[in-house]
Amino acid sequence: MAKVEIKQPIVQEIAENIKDAQSVVLVDYCGLTVAEDTQLRKQLREAGITYKVYKNTLMNLAFKGTEYEKLTESLDGPNAIAISKDDATAPARTLAKFAKTAPALEIKAGVVEGNYYDADGMKEISSIPAREELLSRLLGSMQSPITNFARVIKQIAEKDGGAEGEQAQAEAPAEEAAPQE
Repeated sequence: MAKVEIKQPIVQEIAENIKDAQSVVLVDYCGLTVAEDTQLRKQLREAGITYKVYKNTLMNLAFKGTEYEKLTESLDGPNAIAISKDDATAPARTLAKFAKTAPALEIKAGVVEGNYYDADGMKEISSIPAREELLSRLLGSMQSPITNFARVIKQIAEKDGGAEGEQAQAEAPAEEAAPQE
């Protein structure tokens, strides 16, 4: 069997994985211990991210002619790719968080929603919260004015209701104290 026939299924696997991806992040994993790599893979799996180590030549072949072709410029040394089909910022966020405890892990570059980012750009992407968190922040900021308005209206109603009740009670004894003829 020729080498090309052996490599073709792997290239197709990479191409299939990146086909509908929201983001693809290229990582230098050299220097990670086995325990760190195991922990990283576990965290990525829990976040729904595909993480694989492939040969650079195979990734190069798979990236050609796609929106990920710009990543071929960063294919030097040992590399792995993290692929997310759901959350565009999840790979960058998870990898950056892990890199704080394992400085040997280095994010090289990535493509997020069709846009190429270098290592500095990926650091910025990693600071973006998850979609669910952004939605909850938006909902919270929308609810806050409504809640505050309701609270103020309630206080005004209680104040006015309390004042009317006191006024009615004050008028009643005054009428009783008036001399009767």
